[in-house]
Amino acid sequence: MTTKNQARFGREDMRIQAEEVGYQGFFRLLKVKLRHRLFAGGWGPSLTRELFDRGHAAAVLPYDPVRDEVVLVEQFRVGAIQAAGSPWLLEIVAGIVEEGESEEDVVRREAREEAGLTLKSLTRALTYFSSPGGCSERITIFIGEVDAAEAASHAGLADEGEDIRVHRLPRAQAMRWLAEEKIDNAASVIALQWLELHRRQPGNPDVQRG
Repeated sequence: MTTKNQARFGREDMRIQAEEVGYQGFFRLLKVKLRHRLFAGGWGPSLTRELFDRGHAAAVLPYDPVRDEVVLVEQFRVGAIQAAGSPWLLEIVAGIVEEGESEEDVVRREAREEAGLTLKSLTRALTYFSSPGGCSERITIFIGEVDAAEAASHAGLADEGEDIRVHRLPRAQAMRWLAEEKIDNAASVIALQWLELHRRQPGNPDVQRG
Protein backbone atom coordinates (compact mmCIF):
# COMPACT_ATOMS: atom_id res chain seq x y z
CA MET A 1 0.00 0.00 0.00
CA THR A 2 1.38 3.41 -1.02
CA THR A 3 1.43 6.08 1.71
CA LYS A 4 1.74 9.84 1.41
CA ASN A 5 5.40 9.89 2.47
CA GLN A 6 6.47 7.42 -0.22
CA ALA A 7 7.65 9.59 -3.10
CA ARG A 8 7.37 8.21 -6.60
CA PHE A 9 10.69 7.62 -8.34
CA GLY A 10 11.59 9.66 -11.42
CA ARG A 11 14.37 9.95 -13.99
CA GLU A 12 16.69 11.43 -11.36
CA ASP A 13 16.57 8.11 -9.52
CA MET A 14 18.45 6.21 -12.24
CA ARG A 15 21.93 6.60 -13.69
CA ILE A 16 23.03 5.36 -17.10
CA GLN A 17 26.66 4.31 -16.76
CA ALA A 18 27.33 3.13 -20.30
CA GLU A 19 25.46 2.72 -23.58
CA GLU A 20 26.47 1.10 -26.84
CA VAL A 21 24.74 0.26 -30.11
CA GLY A 22 24.53 -3.49 -30.61
CA TYR A 23 22.68 -3.32 -33.91
CA GLN A 24 21.59 -0.52 -36.23
CA GLY A 25 19.10 -1.23 -39.01
CA PHE A 26 15.53 -0.11 -39.55
CA PHE A 27 15.40 -0.28 -35.75
CA ARG A 28 18.19 -0.07 -33.18
CA LEU A 29 19.25 -2.39 -30.38
CA LEU A 30 21.11 -0.81 -27.45
CA LYS A 31 23.15 -2.39 -24.67
CA VAL A 32 22.71 -0.26 -21.56
CA LYS A 33 24.48 -0.42 -18.21
CA LEU A 34 22.64 1.39 -15.41
CA ARG A 35 21.81 1.65 -11.72
CA HIS A 36 18.62 2.79 -10.01
CA ARG A 37 17.38 3.53 -6.52
CA LEU A 38 15.66 0.82 -4.48
CA PHE A 39 12.27 1.09 -2.79
CA ALA A 40 13.92 -0.09 0.44
CA GLY A 41 16.51 2.70 0.19
CA GLY A 42 19.93 3.15 -1.37
CA TRP A 43 21.09 2.20 -4.84
CA GLY A 44 20.92 -1.20 -6.50
CA PRO A 45 23.80 -2.92 -8.31
CA SER A 46 24.81 -2.15 -11.90
CA LEU A 47 22.49 -3.86 -14.38
CA THR A 48 23.06 -4.64 -18.05
CA ARG A 49 19.95 -4.54 -20.20
CA GLU A 50 19.18 -4.77 -23.92
CA LEU A 51 16.83 -2.05 -25.16
CA PHE A 52 14.95 -2.31 -28.45
CA ASP A 53 14.86 1.33 -29.57
CA ARG A 54 12.18 1.64 -32.26
CA GLY A 55 10.97 5.17 -31.65
CA HIS A 56 7.34 6.04 -30.96
CA ALA A 57 4.15 5.43 -32.90
CA ALA A 58 0.64 6.77 -33.38
CA ALA A 59 -2.43 4.73 -34.28
CA VAL A 60 -6.02 5.50 -35.18
CA LEU A 61 -9.24 3.52 -35.23
CA PRO A 62 -11.29 4.90 -38.14
CA TYR A 63 -14.93 5.11 -37.00
CA ASP A 64 -18.01 6.15 -38.94
CA PRO A 65 -20.51 7.33 -36.27
CA VAL A 66 -23.33 7.70 -38.80
CA ARG A 67 -23.17 4.07 -39.99
CA ASP A 68 -21.69 2.80 -36.71
CA GLU A 69 -18.89 1.12 -38.67
CA VAL A 70 -15.15 0.78 -38.16
CA VAL A 71 -12.36 0.24 -40.66
CA LEU A 72 -9.57 -2.24 -39.96
CA VAL A 73 -6.53 -3.20 -42.01
CA GLU A 74 -5.05 -6.66 -42.52
CA GLN A 75 -1.36 -7.20 -43.29
CA PHE A 76 1.58 -9.56 -42.78
CA ARG A 77 3.54 -9.04 -39.53
CA VAL A 78 6.96 -10.60 -39.01
CA GLY A 79 6.54 -10.42 -35.23
CA ALA A 80 3.84 -13.09 -35.48
CA ILE A 81 5.74 -15.70 -37.51
CA GLN A 82 6.84 -17.76 -34.50
CA ALA A 83 3.40 -17.90 -32.90
CA ALA A 84 0.57 -20.29 -33.61
CA GLY A 85 -1.93 -19.03 -36.12
CA SER A 86 -1.65 -16.72 -39.09
CA PRO A 87 0.97 -13.94 -39.30
CA TRP A 88 -1.60 -11.79 -41.15
CA LEU A 89 -3.16 -9.61 -38.46
CA LEU A 90 -6.26 -7.45 -38.24
CA GLU A 91 -5.20 -4.04 -36.96
CA ILE A 92 -6.04 -0.39 -36.72
CA VAL A 93 -4.11 2.11 -38.83
CA ALA A 94 -0.70 3.02 -37.41
CA GLY A 95 2.69 4.49 -38.22
CA ILE A 96 6.01 5.54 -36.72
CA VAL A 97 6.36 9.17 -35.61
CA GLU A 98 9.24 10.63 -37.61
CA GLU A 99 11.33 13.59 -36.45
CA GLY A 100 9.41 16.83 -36.82
CA GLU A 101 6.03 15.11 -37.17
CA SER A 102 3.10 15.40 -34.82
CA GLU A 103 1.12 12.31 -33.85
CA GLU A 104 -1.92 13.80 -35.55
CA ASP A 105 0.06 14.23 -38.80
CA VAL A 106 1.11 10.58 -38.63
CA VAL A 107 -2.37 9.12 -38.31
CA ARG A 108 -3.81 11.39 -41.01
CA ARG A 109 -1.05 10.33 -43.40
CA GLU A 110 -1.32 6.65 -42.53
CA ALA A 111 -5.11 6.65 -42.85
CA ARG A 112 -4.74 7.77 -46.48
CA GLU A 113 -1.90 5.34 -47.25
CA GLU A 114 -3.24 2.27 -45.45
CA ALA A 115 -7.00 2.61 -45.92
CA GLY A 116 -7.69 5.36 -48.48
CA LEU A 117 -9.45 7.41 -45.81
CA THR A 118 -9.53 11.09 -44.92
CA LEU A 119 -9.94 11.69 -41.20
CA LYS A 120 -12.53 14.37 -40.45
CA SER A 121 -11.84 14.81 -36.75
CA LEU A 122 -9.66 13.16 -34.14
CA THR A 123 -10.30 12.22 -30.54
CA ARG A 124 -7.17 11.41 -28.56
CA ALA A 125 -7.85 8.28 -26.52
CA LEU A 126 -4.66 7.51 -24.58
CA THR A 127 -0.95 6.76 -24.76
CA TYR A 128 0.89 3.69 -23.43
CA PHE A 129 4.18 1.78 -23.52
CA SER A 130 3.85 -1.24 -25.82
CA SER A 131 6.40 -3.49 -24.03
CA PRO A 132 8.42 -1.53 -21.44
CA GLY A 133 10.35 -4.56 -20.21
CA GLY A 134 12.69 -4.14 -23.17
CA CYS A 135 11.26 -1.76 -25.79
CA SER A 136 11.28 2.05 -25.88
CA GLU A 137 8.13 2.42 -27.97
CA ARG A 138 5.20 4.47 -26.72
CA ILE A 139 1.99 4.43 -28.76
CA THR A 140 -0.67 7.14 -28.83
CA ILE A 141 -4.14 6.04 -29.91
CA PHE A 142 -6.80 8.16 -31.58
CA ILE A 143 -10.36 7.57 -32.73
CA GLY A 144 -10.81 9.19 -36.14
CA GLU A 145 -14.19 10.11 -37.60
CA VAL A 146 -14.50 8.96 -41.22
CA ASP A 147 -16.95 8.26 -44.00
CA ALA A 148 -16.48 4.49 -44.12
CA ALA A 149 -17.82 4.37 -47.70
CA GLU A 150 -14.57 6.02 -48.82
CA ALA A 151 -12.43 3.08 -47.61
CA ALA A 152 -10.30 1.37 -50.23
CA SER A 153 -10.42 -2.41 -50.68
CA HIS A 154 -6.64 -2.73 -50.91
CA ALA A 155 -3.96 -0.18 -50.03
CA GLY A 156 -0.39 0.33 -48.85
CA LEU A 157 2.84 1.68 -50.33
CA ALA A 158 4.50 -0.82 -52.66
CA ASP A 159 7.93 0.80 -52.20
CA GLU A 160 7.65 0.04 -48.46
CA GLY A 161 6.60 -3.56 -49.05
CA GLU A 162 3.06 -2.91 -47.84
CA ASP A 163 0.24 -5.17 -49.05
CA ILE A 164 -2.90 -4.26 -47.12
CA ARG A 165 -6.45 -5.57 -47.27
CA VAL A 166 -9.00 -3.11 -45.89
CA HIS A 167 -12.03 -4.27 -43.90
CA ARG A 168 -15.10 -2.09 -43.42
CA LEU A 169 -17.47 -3.64 -40.89
CA PRO A 170 -20.13 -2.84 -38.28
CA ARG A 171 -18.72 -1.90 -34.89
CA ALA A 172 -20.69 -4.75 -33.32
CA GLN A 173 -18.98 -7.24 -35.67
CA ALA A 174 -15.56 -5.87 -34.72
CA MET A 175 -16.43 -6.36 -31.07
CA ARG A 176 -17.44 -9.97 -31.78
CA TRP A 177 -14.10 -10.53 -33.52
CA LEU A 178 -12.42 -9.06 -30.47
CA ALA A 179 -14.28 -11.47 -28.16
CA GLU A 180 -13.36 -14.36 -30.48
CA GLU A 181 -9.65 -13.30 -30.35
CA LYS A 182 -9.51 -12.70 -34.09
CA ILE A 183 -8.13 -9.27 -33.19
CA ASP A 184 -5.12 -9.94 -31.00
CA ASN A 185 -2.70 -7.01 -31.07
CA ALA A 186 -2.56 -4.48 -28.26
CA ALA A 187 -3.26 -1.20 -30.06
CA SER A 188 -6.35 -2.59 -31.79
CA VAL A 189 -7.70 -4.25 -28.64
CA ILE A 190 -7.22 -1.06 -26.63
CA ALA A 191 -8.74 1.21 -29.29
CA LEU A 192 -11.87 -0.92 -29.73
CA GLN A 193 -12.39 -1.23 -25.99
CA TRP A 194 -11.89 2.52 -25.54
CA LEU A 195 -14.47 3.23 -28.25
CA GLU A 196 -16.94 0.85 -26.63
CA LEU A 197 -16.50 2.54 -23.25
CA HIS A 198 -16.56 6.16 -24.39
CA ARG A 199 -18.61 6.53 -27.57
CA ARG A 200 -21.83 7.48 -25.73
CA GLN A 201 -20.30 9.57 -22.97
CA PRO A 202 -20.88 13.34 -22.86
CA GLY A 203 -17.74 15.23 -23.73
CA ASN A 204 -16.81 12.91 -26.59
CA PRO A 205 -18.88 14.45 -29.42
CA ASP A 206 -16.86 12.75 -32.17
CA VAL A 207 -17.53 9.23 -30.94
CA GLN A 208 -20.85 9.36 -29.09
CA ARG A 209 -23.22 8.96 -32.02
CA GLY A 210 -24.32 5.65 -33.52
